[in-house]
Amino acid sequence: MKNRPIGIFDSGVGGLTVFDALARTSPAESLVYFGDTGRYPYGVRSKRVIVEYSRQIAGFLERQGCKFLVVACNSASSLALEEVRASVSVEVIGVIEPGAAAAVRATRNGHIGVIGTEATIRSGSYTRAIHAIRPDIKISAVACPLFVALAEEGFAGKPATRLVAEEYLSGLVDAGVDTLVLGCTHYPLLKSDIAAVMGPRVGLIDSATEVARVVGNRLVSLNHHSERNETADHQFYVSDTPERFASVGKRFLGYQVAPVHLVDMEALQHFAEPASSDI
Repeated sequence: MKNRPIGIFDSGVGGLTVFDALARTSPAESLVYFGDTGRYPYGVRSKRVIVEYSRQIAGFLERQGCKFLVVACNSASSLALEEVRASVSVEVIGVIEPGAAAAVRATRNGHIGVIGTEATIRSGSYTRAIHAIRPDIKISAVACPLFVALAEEGFAGKPATRLVAEEYLSGLVDAGVDTLVLGCTHYPLLKSDIAAVMGPRVGLIDSATEVARVVGNRLVSLNHHSERNETADHQFYVSDTPERFASVGKRFLGYQVAPVHLVDMEALQHFAEPASSDI
């Protein structure tokens, strides 16, 4: 169990921010990443569809021998986390609760902003998670769907991105939030643009770092942490366009993502059934 990999999945490449944080904080752990590039994006899809896709991918990753699963997609964490947990026999963590906890610790005036995809904001998941910790906190939430494309196309720091950020975020600035949750794994790539609009007094919460910390601590508490001395072995899977994933992934990680294995989307449908206990 100890030397089995950690599974991470996202609707596309955005979860590589979580992958990177885990690779940095837990270098002995092997990681298996799945990007559902053939059915991306999740942020505009219904709960039913997101649950179906998420269960399929979780089943696939469990069958790769993963000892722990991270739902790196905010939309899937918001709408499918409990269903994923019920469908596999390993522990599963999402990105919502760690990010919410970090935001609560960071806020000084009790007013937190949340930005994310339409599905994440519509779900109210961050509001529930934050209020479960501190019911008195005021929350302002805004969907920023164009940020995903801007991040993937390498538009960080460009005038167009600044204009879009100002359009999305000006209401949060006027509302007086002092902490902003980046509720999509793509958004850290635009952190400088977001920070420039929000101003120096607003703290930005990137849940990837917090998720990596929580996963590391949980593996130790379960006695499932790796005891490898050699270099960790990382694997990448996608449901379409591995070449594009590798290209955009390099923008996220700063190094070449390879090899990238293609998984047939029709085959994924067979992975939603519970795995056998002999894995």
